[in-house]
Amino acid sequence: MRTESGWLKDRIRDVPDFPRPGVVFRDITPLLRDPNAFRAAVDALASRFAPARPDKVLGIEARGFILAAPVAYRLGAGFVPARKAGKLPSWVEGREYDLEYGTERLEVHADAIGEGESVLVVDDVIATGGTATAACELVGRLGGTVAGVGVVAELAALGGRERLPGVALESLVRFD
Repeated sequence: MRTESGWLKDRIRDVPDFPRPGVVFRDITPLLRDPNAFRAAVDALASRFAPARPDKVLGIEARGFILAAPVAYRLGAGFVPARKAGKLPSWVEGREYDLEYGTERLEVHADAIGEGESVLVVDDVIATGGTATAACELVGRLGGTVAGVGVVAELAALGGRERLPGVALESLVRFD
């Protein structure tokens, strides 16, 4: 199975002016619909974090869910959905954060992560790092430790990596 970043990068399309003028959205849906690319991405994320032996994999809504659930399965870990505000049916812990084009709130069930559990955070893209930082802070608030952050694509020029000092961040594809 090929996992070189160029091969996967070719399956991520640019959508200009989405969700607002001036923003170039990195769309991973072409990668997801290609069974070999999807498998390669899931396998690569799982293998990079297998030595950390996470107890849980937290997937960030919405495309992070698509990746995190099979990564959790591959690692023999539980899956934790991190949702936008008001979407979870039970008690939640939440955190507001800034996006490159607005503000959002991320929530997880208050009982989703146990004291001392190791949690891998998975999303499709890291841009400014606001979403990943919020997810990592929620893991800590619930008593867990962050095993790392895994993403398909990193938008390096937006500096998200710098917002996660001390956190193992693995990206399969890098856009400079």
